[in-house]
Amino acid sequence: MTPVELSRTVLRAMRAAVDAGELSATVPERAHVERPRPGGRGDYASNLALRIAREAGAPPRRVAEILSARLAAEPGIARADVTGPGFLSITLDGDPGTRLVAEILARGERYGHLAPDTGERVQLHIPHELRAAVVADSARRILRSQGALVRVTCDAAPDPAWAEVLGVRVDAHGRPPAPLPTLRPVPAPAEPDPLRLGRDAARWALLLPAAHDHPHTGDDHLAQRETNPLFRVRYAHSRARALTRNAAQLGFTAAPGDVRDAHDAHHAVAQAAEDDGHPLLGALGDHPAVLAAAARHRAPDRLARHLVRTADAFLAQAHTVLPLGDEKPSAAHRARLALAEAAGTVLAGGLSLLGISAPAYL
Repeated sequence: MTPVELSRTVLRAMRAAVDAGELSATVPERAHVERPRPGGRGDYASNLALRIAREAGAPPRRVAEILSARLAAEPGIARADVTGPGFLSITLDGDPGTRLVAEILARGERYGHLAPDTGERVQLHIPHELRAAVVADSARRILRSQGALVRVTCDAAPDPAWAEVLGVRVDAHGRPPAPLPTLRPVPAPAEPDPLRLGRDAARWALLLPAAHDHPHTGDDHLAQRETNPLFRVRYAHSRARALTRNAAQLGFTAAPGDVRDAHDAHHAVAQAAEDDGHPLLGALGDHPAVLAAAARHRAPDRLARHLVRTADAFLAQAHTVLPLGDEKPSAAHRARLALAEAAGTVLAGGLSLLGISAPAYL
C-alpha cells in the first residue's frame, strides 16, 4: 500500500464513520500521511483527527479513536493506534520493506502512478521559452501519472529544434483569449546553448534546479563521473540491471524478503539506531508522495532531486548484493537483489517521467 493509497484508505474510514453517524464533519479531499518521526511507532502517521476535531465537535483523541477502529478493519492494515494528542499511527500487514519491494516489482515503472484517471483536467500555459517548454513537458508527464488530463499551450509556436532535440510537445500556441496561470521558470541561458548537450543532459540541466533558480548548462552535465548527478542516477540504474544479469550467471534470482543475513540479526537494533532505518527503502517508499507533490506544484525538480537521493542510497549498498568469493547465495542475497531491482525500476520510471532515457548498459 503506497502513501497515496493509504491516504485514500484513511479517508474511506472517515467517510464510513460519518455515514454511520459516529462523526459529523466534511470529508477532506486529502488525508496527509507520512513516515513516523523519530520515537514514533508504526509504518505511517496521520494528523487527520487533529484537523477535523473542531468541526466534529469532539476532542482530537476521541476522533482518532473512532478513526482507528475503522482503520483497523481495513484490508492491509494490521493495527491503528492513537498517540499523542490525537495522531493516528498505522501499522501495515507484514514486513514493510518486503511488502514495498514486492509492490514495486509487481507494478513496475508505474509504481506511484494513480489508476484509474482522476478526471482532473489541467491547463499549462507557457511563454515562448525553452526551459518553460521542457518544464511543462515533464510536468505533463508527471501529472498524467497522477491521473490528470493535461493540455499545454504556448504563446507562440515552439522552435522546431525543441521537439527534434528535446522531444517537447505543445498542444496549441497563440495568446489565450482569457488570462491563464503561466508556468514561468527562470529562462535558460542563451549561451552556452542547452541544445548542444543533447536530449538527456539538456533536459536534466533545465529540470534539476527549482523554477526560481538559474539553470547551469555547462559541459559538466555530460561528464561520466560521480560529481555529475545525472551520471550517478543513470549509472545506478544500469548497475541495478547489471546485478540481475550477474546474479543469473551465479544461478539465483530475486525474492523480496529480509535483506539481512541470519548472523546479522542480532545487530538489527543497534544498526537501526545508527542509521535511522534503511535509506534506500525510505527513498523507495517516498516515491509516490514525491510524484504527487511534483504534480501538485508543477515541479519536476522535486522528482529529479528524489532520483539523486534514491541513486545515492542504492549505490551505497550495491556492493552487498552479490555473494563474495566462494560464498553461496542466501535468502538475504535474493532479498538484496530484489531491492536492487526495485531501485532500478523506480529510477527508470522517474527518468521516463522527466523525458530522459535509462540505458541498461552505461
